[in-house]
Amino acid sequence: MIAKRIYYIGRVQGVGFRYECKRIAMGFDVKGNVQNLDDGRVQLCVVGEEEEVEDFLKEILVNSSLSHHILEHYENPMPIEESNAFNGFSIIQ
Repeated sequence: MIAKRIYYIGRVQGVGFRYECKRIAMGFDVKGNVQNLDDGRVQLCVVGEEEEVEDFLKEILVNSSLSHHILEHYENPMPIEESNAFNGFSIIQ
């Protein structure tokens, strides 16, 4: 089990990015959330088995409706304890 926090930079707010991330998450065995940040980035937190998490994150990057909005992204490990509160995958408003 792994947990990651990913930040996406680019034109990622106001274009349906969070909703598309949630739609993609439904095809994977992952939990987490996605939210807009005040500085214009989008933060995605995800937890699951390593292969599921990695495949989910790759799908976000290759999805044609999302990839052209992402200029840069970076990942940070997240303590598993923080992910215990996740119930499914949600959008934080």
